[in-house]
Amino acid sequence: MRSIETTVEMSMKNAEQAVRAALAEQGFGIITEIDFAATLESKLGVKRDALKVLGACNPGFAHQALELDPSVALMLPCNVSLSPAQGGGTRVQVVDPRELVPDPEFAEIANSAAAQLQAAVDSLADSDTHRVD
Repeated sequence: MRSIETTVEMSMKNAEQAVRAALAEQGFGIITEIDFAATLESKLGVKRDALKVLGACNPGFAHQALELDPSVALMLPCNVSLSPAQGGGTRVQVVDPRELVPDPEFAEIANSAAAQLQAAVDSLADSDTHRVD
């Protein structure tokens, strides 16, 4: 699946804080949070590298999409994953909303949401907090 992504030279904890702030600047809030590493360890006893998924939602975009087709709720919110990057730092991946709803009816909303998500990711790469902690 195509994603919007970057690698930041920050710890997972600091990258998560930076991601939350960058998304908020673009009108997205975090409405879900899943720590897959902790869940798999507690439920299955499986140890794995850190993997956290944040569910990002822009209420305006969500409302517009739901007005077009209520079943789009099955694809909300937009997932943002944070995981260790090879060589250090944190890999940040955001689902590309154009991949989730390729129907032309959603093109304007999906393109706008993708542009704002890309701006959030770009701000991470441009940030002077782009360092390992």
